Amino acid sequence: MKLDEWVETVWNVIPVRRKTLQAYRNLYKRQISPVVGQQEVDAIDTFALQRKILGLPPQTARHTVMVLKTIAREAVLYGITKENFASKLKSPPIQETPKKFLTWEEVNEKDWGRYNEQVRFLALHGLRWSEAVVLTEKDIHDGFVWINRTVNGNCKSKSSVRKVPYLGHFATLPKSYKPLQLTANRHGVTVHSFRRTYAYLLKTKGIHVTTAQRLLGHSDPMLTLKVYTSVLDDEIDDVRSILANHLLNI
Repeated sequence: MKLDEWVETVWNVIPVRRKTLQAYRNLYKRQISPVVGQQEVDAIDTFALQRKILGLPPQTARHTVMVLKTIAREAVLYGITKENFASKLKSPPIQETPKKFLTWEEVNEKDWGRYNEQVRFLALHGLRWSEAVVLTEKDIHDGFVWINRTVNGNCKSKSSVRKVPYLGHFATLPKSYKPLQLTANRHGVTVHSFRRTYAYLLKTKGIHVTTAQRLLGHSDPMLTLKVYTSVLDDEIDDVRSILANHLLNI
């Protein structure tokens, strides 16, 4: 069986959301099918695949390998092939750069134009845009914002279904992501930066990381820890003063 034929079965059996499945399909069509789509599943040219992967941008390469491993895993599971042709494929390392974010004080002092309220709401509640855009006033009651759906339907995981303390500034978000993104870009950040603002606010107010994980709807605590280990330059300066005072009192 050729790989192009096999993937049509794979798309029907893997347990992923519709949006994720569409992303898999698009990635396969663009990056994988032109290279090995017409090859037999049990005779895939892994050298050609690896060469293709190493020529892709790191993030695209990483996702391509993930899709290939899913396809190969299912092929072994269903007896299409005995060897997992994707088991030894590697993607180039992703060079992560520090993500830009603003403190709450910086968000609050800036003019965000027609989206002043929406930006402040995002910064004070840490919602993903896909969660915030479907909120209505009915979702805010008893002192909390209740999150149980996204613009794509159900929340991405059980941990995403949650409540966060309501701190004001609710206003309906634009149905398109682009206007809010353009507004954020004018101040050198992205819409996702406001979620990091909230995480950083929790950190500076002494909220325990496991509580922050629940408030942010993270399924993986390491995602929360990445934000909690972020520091600003003035925090480094504060450490100098704290340690100097401590030494004087010894």
